[in-house]
Amino acid sequence: MLKRSYKYTIWGLVSGIFFITILWFAGSIINNIPFSLTSFAYLHNIYPIFWYIDLLPLIMGLLAFIIEKENFNFEILLEENLKHETQKSQNVLDFVNNLIQDNFDFEIEDLNNGDKLSGALVELRNKLKQNKAEEIIRRKEDDQRNWISEGLAKFSELLRRNNNDLKQMSYEIIIELVKYIGANQGGVFLLEESKSGERYFMQTAAYAYDRKKFANKRIEWGEGLIGTCALERKSIYLTEVPDSYLNITSGLGKANPRSVLIVPLQFNNEIHGIIELASFEKFEKFEIEFVERIAESTASTLASVKINLRTADLLKESREQAEILAAQEEQMRQNMEELQATQEEAARQSEKFISFTNSVNHTLIRAEYLVDGTLIYANTKFLNKLGYASNLEVEGKHISMFINKKDCEWFEPLWEELANGGKHFEGYMKHVTKLGQDLWTMATYTCVRKEDGNVEKILFLAIDTTEQKKQSLDYEGQIDALNRSSIKVELQPEGRIMSINALLTESLGYTDHEMVGKKMIDFIHKEDLDNFKAIWKNVLGGQPFMGQIRKVGKNNEVKWFRGTYTAVMDMYGDVSKVIFIANDITKKKQMEIEASRQNEQLKEQEEKLRLAGVELSLKLKEAKEEMRMQFKEIERIKVRNELTLEGALDAIITINEVGTIEFFNKAAEMLWGIDRKDAIGQNVSILFDNETIENDEFVASYVKPGTDKIVGVRKEVQIKTREGEQKPVLFLISMAKVDNSYAYTAFIQNIEVELF
Repeated sequence: MLKRSYKYTIWGLVSGIFFITILWFAGSIINNIPFSLTSFAYLHNIYPIFWYIDLLPLIMGLLAFIIEKENFNFEILLEENLKHETQKSQNVLDFVNNLIQDNFDFEIEDLNNGDKLSGALVELRNKLKQNKAEEIIRRKEDDQRNWISEGLAKFSELLRRNNNDLKQMSYEIIIELVKYIGANQGGVFLLEESKSGERYFMQTAAYAYDRKKFANKRIEWGEGLIGTCALERKSIYLTEVPDSYLNITSGLGKANPRSVLIVPLQFNNEIHGIIELASFEKFEKFEIEFVERIAESTASTLASVKINLRTADLLKESREQAEILAAQEEQMRQNMEELQATQEEAARQSEKFISFTNSVNHTLIRAEYLVDGTLIYANTKFLNKLGYASNLEVEGKHISMFINKKDCEWFEPLWEELANGGKHFEGYMKHVTKLGQDLWTMATYTCVRKEDGNVEKILFLAIDTTEQKKQSLDYEGQIDALNRSSIKVELQPEGRIMSINALLTESLGYTDHEMVGKKMIDFIHKEDLDNFKAIWKNVLGGQPFMGQIRKVGKNNEVKWFRGTYTAVMDMYGDVSKVIFIANDITKKKQMEIEASRQNEQLKEQEEKLRLAGVELSLKLKEAKEEMRMQFKEIERIKVRNELTLEGALDAIITINEVGTIEFFNKAAEMLWGIDRKDAIGQNVSILFDNETIENDEFVASYVKPGTDKIVGVRKEVQIKTREGEQKPVLFLISMAKVDNSYAYTAFIQNIEVELF
């Protein structure tokens, strides 16, 4: 605060008196009178104007007083303006420092509302704050998308690698899933079906607290939350879990979780199993969606694996049954040939007829009919196989009694031809037993002629093939079901298509006529031709292929299939044909491609953000230009502060995050006996001995990088001088953060007492 002075007023009075004295002296000389008080009075009488001149000291003193007052007020105003501008600069400096440290809630003070700099700083703060918030949200979304994309790729590879062992696949899926989403426990329950058609869930894998658990638990369809999830075909997410939950409805353990997620393994609206996860933390929405996508991919793989395993079993059983039927047919053919030879021999040797008849009755079903279809004889095997007790129940009955009404349409013309002496019939024949059951036979209807060549009767001989026929029909039904649910193609060894089902033509957009007779390689994507040729060579060598195949449909539409190529061997071990069983996974593959495309979009968005950052930099440059003069003042203050610290009586040391000494004042040189140039750039550990660093927690935290410093606490510690002397000092550490870097300043006071 300025102290007011009256020197100008005094100088005004003195100047007025001096001026009067000069005029008095001049008047005395002019009038030739001595310079005295008498002359002063005499001059007033001669010159009345001297009375006005006497007022000159008062007038000049008053004028000086007024000028001095205005000058004092002006100085006060200048001081206040200077103080205001200094405070304003300090406020701007504080505001900028807060922006540098990402403190966007700091308000700038004492600036005029219309001040351009204030408006620019506030606008800059708001934009930085908005950009920071948007950056946090974007990074979080990017992290979530990257997390999902990496997880999908990881589990896709895992599913591809373990697609032939359901139990091993279950264990690897649940182990990786529990670890990837940070859950504590998890289990996989796969749907199984008993021979009686009863469906239930069997726990095939369990994992808890970083350990693989023994999995052998059965849950009935509709039982507990597992069964409810399967019935409702949607995920169940619990955040309020009863204490008794795991003991009552779960197969994971006894510890009570905070949240439980149960997701169905569902593909094409069909349940293949359940995944159950438990965690002490709540699952995020994106984590639940990720688990559901993994569940869908797992279900797709499970469906393919089940179909492939079932197909392999069916093909194996079909081959075995075909071999059995071929052997039986060969045996039947031989029997028929022997029977025909026996009949010819019987015509020449009637004396052996009875013996032959008895042999036939013991081995074959035998009956004799008149031309009109009336049964006149049936042996014991005929009665037993058709469920009758004696000949009285069948003799005299029409053959239509033993034929299903649905078969009469084709059998009646056959019988009419036989009755007219036509060619004999040999093949499969279905009869109806007394109880209405089907009896399948490998049968022969042969005309027995009279001497004149006319038909006397018709002989029926057969072998019971009911069980084999039922198995054959069952296999045919299963193969038909397979045709309805999966793509099936039969190929010749040279790769030419023999037959296809409708699912493949629908998928590729071709007709049967456009595909049958063509080579499968004609529909393979050109980039996969070399790989397909190698696969085909291995398949013909007896090594089945299971994996993904890319084909080209009509209009060059790319289709993806997951399937198997399996060679079918004939009875000599040669390849008779190749079977291709597959499922269309184009949508799933497109999802993977779409995920890759989204990653590219993210990169484009990052480029846009970079350009936006460039624009922001331009705006910051404009603001920086306006603040340049302020920073000069800041730099001056910084130099002054460093000089102040340099002249401090206490030792002052500043280190960076890794413990390198950046400031070492004169007092520190004297305290440690180390020259500044030898200290700056060295690690701060040179100022302490190893024993102090190891035993003193305060010193250890200060010296060791990456540890939390004990800030704001004054503590007595031991230091080591250059001569190796230990000195007690008081240590106080302060921390400063600039951008993302930290600096730690220690204020050290020597408390060593010298004794005189």
